[in-house]
Amino acid sequence: MSAERLARVALSVAAEPGDPTFTGLVRELGAAELVRALTENPDHSDLLSRVAGRLAGVDPRAVLDRAARSGIRFVVPGDDEWPTGLEDLAGAGAVNERGGVPVGLWVRGPGRLADLAGAVAVVGSRSATSYGTRVAADLAAVVGHAGVPVVSGAAFGIDYAAHRGALSADAPTVAVLACGVDRVYPTAHRPLLDHLAERHLVVSEAPPGAAPHRIRFLARNRLIAALSRGTVVVEAAARSGSLNTLHWAQRMHRVAMGVPGPVTQATSEGVHHQLRLGGAALVTGGRDVLELVGAAGEHLTDAPRGRATARDGLRVREQQVLDAVPVARQASTASIAVVAGLAEAEVDRTLRLLAGHGLVAEVAGGWRLAAGLECGP
Repeated sequence: MSAERLARVALSVAAEPGDPTFTGLVRELGAAELVRALTENPDHSDLLSRVAGRLAGVDPRAVLDRAARSGIRFVVPGDDEWPTGLEDLAGAGAVNERGGVPVGLWVRGPGRLADLAGAVAVVGSRSATSYGTRVAADLAAVVGHAGVPVVSGAAFGIDYAAHRGALSADAPTVAVLACGVDRVYPTAHRPLLDHLAERHLVVSEAPPGAAPHRIRFLARNRLIAALSRGTVVVEAAARSGSLNTLHWAQRMHRVAMGVPGPVTQATSEGVHHQLRLGGAALVTGGRDVLELVGAAGEHLTDAPRGRATARDGLRVREQQVLDAVPVARQASTASIAVVAGLAEAEVDRTLRLLAGHGLVAEVAGGWRLAAGLECGP
């Protein structure tokens, strides 16, 4: 086993997930060199000293052995399974003092991280409305039916609905956690997480056994965005954590999308703000999402159209004559010509043309609208 992999295991256990000091140093020096430097000279700074002190108590081989017994693997850059999209985090800066490419990912499940290149993240409010959960589930199902994996965070509300929608389409779905992949959070979602670990994927930057601390959710959010080609926020209040995920997607120049909600709902206020600023594309369902994340010419949607009517395709003069035909009774050609403001001969030709299209009928004493046109266009 390489010294680099063991060093990454040690740093994963000793350092806080997503700490940009360590993700940056690992990228610059390499994990093995960083561990060596911390071991030989731990007094660079308070932060480095604290991590150096924890490193002394970490046995990376033992950590990997315990993880393997629980069906957990550790994936690092250079592995065949490593998702190359995570490398975009190197140039995305930091948000809330979290950022950078993770030193490694702890993974449970038979799926492969590298197969997530075209995935879509669906996130949103934990306090979701029935509208939000229905939209999220339907959207994820449509995306899943197209063979696109769905990534979310297994939280209450929109996350859970997104996983459920993908599963209903028998599509791959991935839960990215803020705690160790051997822990269940929230505990009410044990059946979901157990199923994902058995059939799909559960992923975390935090090592096995790690608790879901608040700051770890912010670190986790960047991974959800980085593992996906596009991120959809279904419901998000003004201070929603799911907006943090959207910001990461924007920083990496991924497709950022938002689903509008009722203007009276506080749970959609954050989404609406992003839509108003142009920070997210407006989507109303899975077909819109597929069109935005797909390659050029894929999943094109038709422009919405109203119900076709019998008057569609008529020229202006024909519309003018048709509008002059009375609704309640028949009228002569001459009287229709007066109302239409056109010559009687032209009106006569036009009425016969309209009759051929089934729009008017000639009766004793003149013309009337065809049956069915009396009630509308």
